[in-house]
Amino acid sequence: MSRPSRSSRPDRAAGAAAGSPLQGPRAASLDAGRRSRELSRLAEGATVDVLVVGLGATGAGAALDAASRGLTVAAIDAHDLAFGTSRWSSKLIHGGLRYLATGHLDVAHESAVERGILMERTAPHLVRPQPFVLPLTPLVSRGQAAVTWAGLRAGDLLRASARTSRTTLPAPRTLSAVETRHMAPVLRPTGLRGGLLSWDGQLTDDARLVTAVARTAAAHGAHILTRTRALAVSGTGARVRDELTGEELEIRARTVINAAGVWAGGLVDDVRLRPSRGTHLVLRSEDLGGLTAGMHIPIPGESNRFVLVLPQGDGRVYVGLTDEPVDGPVPDVPEVPETDIGFLLDVLGSALDAPLRRDDVVGAFAGLRPLLDTGPAAGSAGPGRTADISRRHAILTSAGGVVTVVGGKLTTYRRMAQDAVDAALVAGGVSAGPSRTAALPLVGAAPPGVLARLDAPRRLVRRYGVEAPAVHALGLDDPALAAPVVPGHPVTRAELVWAVRHEGALDESDVLDRRTRIGLVDDDRRAARDAARDALERCSS
Repeated sequence: MSRPSRSSRPDRAAGAAAGSPLQGPRAASLDAGRRSRELSRLAEGATVDVLVVGLGATGAGAALDAASRGLTVAAIDAHDLAFGTSRWSSKLIHGGLRYLATGHLDVAHESAVERGILMERTAPHLVRPQPFVLPLTPLVSRGQAAVTWAGLRAGDLLRASARTSRTTLPAPRTLSAVETRHMAPVLRPTGLRGGLLSWDGQLTDDARLVTAVARTAAAHGAHILTRTRALAVSGTGARVRDELTGEELEIRARTVINAAGVWAGGLVDDVRLRPSRGTHLVLRSEDLGGLTAGMHIPIPGESNRFVLVLPQGDGRVYVGLTDEPVDGPVPDVPEVPETDIGFLLDVLGSALDAPLRRDDVVGAFAGLRPLLDTGPAAGSAGPGRTADISRRHAILTSAGGVVTVVGGKLTTYRRMAQDAVDAALVAGGVSAGPSRTAALPLVGAAPPGVLARLDAPRRLVRRYGVEAPAVHALGLDDPALAAPVVPGHPVTRAELVWAVRHEGALDESDVLDRRTRIGLVDDDRRAARDAARDALERCSS
């Protein structure tokens, strides 16, 4: 039965969206106490308008989309915020150039629009312009260079069509060999003809984006419940288990969204996925010299594929990525095969002056893309090549009324969430107004001019936006919290405490692997364990 629109209800965060953080940190805070209270409320039998299963970027985005329309929302995850694919990306907000090159104009335009929304409206503190150099080595023919340059110019037209300002993303241009090596001194000078300079959006951290989306949803009244596993899902709710206590309960809902990513097929029988593994290496910045830009390194023998070299600003550089089909059960944390590591090092070696060795790889991670299996017709190269499967997202409604969202990419999470909520409202006969999220700033967001005037280190501003002074103040109040967690890595103990108090971190892994990325390097993780335990103890007393 159709319900009356909730647009007339008072928005629990009404007026808060105009400023950041939403009603200050407290209203948007996630912590163990809030989780326990909200689970208890649901166990008493309350019915929510929308239940979302999965708290990656799309699931958290769906929770925000629905809650900001005035609907009651519960969003659950068996593990943690950004536990799956959403934390294993290249940390880029792409403008759709790859899709333009393959003729998928709609997907390319959608990506460019969503990039602009993130960079200029909803998360300018988390997404900044990143220059990229494509070196014109002897392996790049003049014909290939001309085609790539034409693609970069087309990408700039795509930026303009998405109404993203030139100030946000400068125009591409050609570089001399001297300019190219100035931006990337690690390149081999022999045969280097110059380079092509382009710009894209770079995330400070993909898991931080998910955390910001989830906290913004919480500020609008959504119940954000990690460590809550869906055991069985239907169009009217789910049987779930509290993974901290083992207790089971029913969550009743008028409509349900399955945003479980690569695990979505385990909840709804008629969803078939073909996961694709994307592997990245973690290197120390000093091993790649003074990079002032990212790099696109052409893959020998491929006309439109590159390996990305991505400086992170924290003493690390990521190098990726692969696109390999994965069969069999979906693991919680994908393994990185040596073949992927060797492939990426080989491509790097085709362009670097001093090729890197296996010992230079201090960490590696792999994510599984939840690509929809549409059979052999999905890719022109046949069923064995996931690189050719469309990255369009798909919204599927099961016979039982569960709406599943799969495919897509991190850049377009907001649009995927909007489409999923629209479909779920139809499936459940629930009425609500249109999506508001294209103009809704996330926790911490503010115009660049405001961010520039904050009294906090720039690194913290890039991670926390207008909340940076509050994070910084923890270290001023207690000098012990101002100390770095690991020598040579910039994350401070204050950030670990903030993660537990305000960002829903419940254990060491949450703190080290998702609220910060210390855990990507095993040696750093071991060195940081005591600090993580201390932060958890401080916040439990």
